[in-house]
Amino acid sequence: MEALKTVDMTELILHSHELSTMINKSREVSDYTLAKQAMEADREAQRLLALFERKKDQYEDVQRFGKYHPDYDKISTEIRQLKRSIEMLDSVQAFKRAEGNLDQLLYEVSRTIADSVSSSIKVPSNNPFLEAKSSGCGGGGSCGCSTRKHS
Repeated sequence: MEALKTVDMTELILHSHELSTMINKSREVSDYTLAKQAMEADREAQRLLALFERKKDQYEDVQRFGKYHPDYDKISTEIRQLKRSIEMLDSVQAFKRAEGNLDQLLYEVSRTIADSVSSSIKVPSNNPFLEAKSSGCGGGGSCGCSTRKHS
């Protein structure tokens, strides 16, 4: 039986800094940063986002009473239309794409690290399809099901 090696935390932290530097130099981070700057410089996007924040406050007030509030339908429609208008802007679409690509990269790095320890470790993701692949029945989750493969 092989003796367990003690982890040198200094070395581990050094390697984690190297990894974070590589990630920060990646195309995904560069694209994300540029897309975020472009969206922040887009006057129409900023105008609509500010309007959305104000409408969101109204929407939350209306939600307390639900469909019984006299402005429920009006505010709900306005917030959906405003959200759609924001999502249709080129700068917002580019930002969402870049954000998704960066999230995918971070998920893959995290998944690789987790899998090197155990395939049953959960790795959070903003993508529900990735989360579904790594958890739930058959994933060794809290339901107690097995991860063994059937031949």
